[in-house]
Amino acid sequence: MNDWLLLALLAMAPISELRGSIPYGIIKGLPLGPVIIISIILNILAGIFAYFFLDRIVKVFLNFSLFKKYYQKFVERAQKKIKAEVDKYGWLGVAIFIGIPLPFTGAWTGALGSYLIGLEKKKAVIAIILGVVMAAVIVTITMLTGVGIFKTLFIKAV
Repeated sequence: MNDWLLLALLAMAPISELRGSIPYGIIKGLPLGPVIIISIILNILAGIFAYFFLDRIVKVFLNFSLFKKYYQKFVERAQKKIKAEVDKYGWLGVAIFIGIPLPFTGAWTGALGSYLIGLEKKKAVIAIILGVVMAAVIVTITMLTGVGIFKTLFIKAV
C-alpha cells in the first residue's frame, strides 16, 4: 500500500487518528510538513464528519427498542461524566480532551462527547479543530524528541 494512502487512512481512523499517522510518517521518513498538514486536515474532517453524522445514525437506531433502552443509559452515564467538565471549562474542556494524545481521546471521541452533551455545532467544530492541532503539536514534538534521542544514543554510538 502507498505510504501516503496509509498515512491518510491512519489520520481518519477512529483508533489511530493523527496519533498514528504522524508517527507513521516520521518513521517512514516522509517529509514532515506534508505529514503534519495532511494528518491535521484529515483528522479534523473525520471529527467534524463524525459529529454531524452521529445524529443521523442515532435517529435510525432509536427506532429499535433494544438500542433505545441501552442508548438512554449510555447517554445518561456519559453526560454525567463529561458534562461537569464542560460546564466548568466550556467547549475548551472538549478541546483539551481531544488534544491530550492518550488512548480513547481524540477527534472521534470528542465528537461523540460533544454530541452526547448537546454542545452547539459551532463550539464543537472549534473544539475539534483546536484539539486536533494541540494533539498534532504534542505528538510531533514527542516523536521528534524520541527519534532524536534514539539516534543520539544508538546510531551515533555504533
